[in-house]
This record gives sequence, C-alpha cells and structure tokens, in this order.
Amino acid sequence: MKRFFALTFLICTVLIASRTDYLNAKRKFQAIEKYQVKPGSRVPISSTELNAYVQAELLEAVPQGVRDPRIDLEANNIATGRAMINFLKVQNGRNADPGWLMKRLLDGEHEVVVTAKISSGAGKATVFLQRVELGGIPIEGGALDFLIENYLLPNYPNAKINRPFDLKYRMDRLEVSPGIAYVVMQK
Repeated sequence: MKRFFALTFLICTVLIASRTDYLNAKRKFQAIEKYQVKPGSRVPISSTELNAYVQAELLEAVPQGVRDPRIDLEANNIATGRAMINFLKVQNGRNADPGWLMKRLLDGEHEVVVTAKISSGAGKATVFLQRVELGGIPIEGGALDFLIENYLLPNYPNAKINRPFDLKYRMDRLEVSPGIAYVVMQK
C-alpha cells in the first residue's frame, strides 16, 4: 500500500512540474508577443519548459499522428527534435490525400530525428538542417531535398528551411546552449 501511495505521489509531482513548466514557457512567450519584455533582455527558456510547451501545443496543432515529441538543446546553436510520427495520420488529419505511392511510404509510425543549426542576428534567423533520420536511417543530400520539396513544403508552405526569415516581436536573435535557449530582444 505504501508503494501505491508513493507511486501516486510521484506521478502527481511529475504532472504538476510538467504543467508548471508549460505555464512558465507560455507566460514567457506571451510576454514576448505582447511586447512586455524590456529591450536588450535575454529571456531564458529551459529545455524542460520548452518540451512541456511543445508537448501541449503540438497536440492541439496536430491532434493525431505525432507522439512523444522532444527537443534537445545542444551547444553552438544546435537543437535536435525527436518524435514518433505516422505521416499518413498527420496528412489524414489535414484532410489531404497523399496518393497511392506516398500512402505506402508514409504509413506506420516512424522515429524521426531532425538536427538543425540556428543562425540569427539583427532580427533575422535561418534554420539549417544538418541531419534527418527516419527510422534510424539518415536522409541527406538529394533524398533530403526531395523530401523537403515534395512533402514538407507542400504540406507546410510557411516552413523556412535554409533561408532567412524575420523574427517577430522585436526579437534580435536566438541563442541555444546545452539545456537552455535564450530569446534576445533588440535594444
């Protein structure tokens, strides 16, 4: 009986901590969006806050087909995102018919790992894909270009991969270090 109560207490503690991390991240993002952050400030977002936020918000944006998303913040402005994805369910959730061949290729759950380097400054950022793995198989070069051109961009035309985009809300740059990211505001 003691183990049951200890396990219940541990689960409740983890859920409360996760909810707190989510609310902290959401509060920080809202402060940035509402221009409530002082010029020149660095807004820290821990990996636990970011992951809690991604897990909660992704479920709303993509209600089916994505499971266990996680972002690892690494040194030198590098981040790695991981998730279990059934691309066919994601497309079906968007009411899109991928066609016979793509149905065969995309059906089933696959572990997807994407590593990107973020370069930013002066109110602009560029996300450079460094590595993509699908089910443990690296995709690079022409195959990666094909996947970006024929799956990613048609389904997500606002995705900015390997090309600069403007940062909003007076953000100057993004800095990624192990376990923490900073949003640095313009002065």
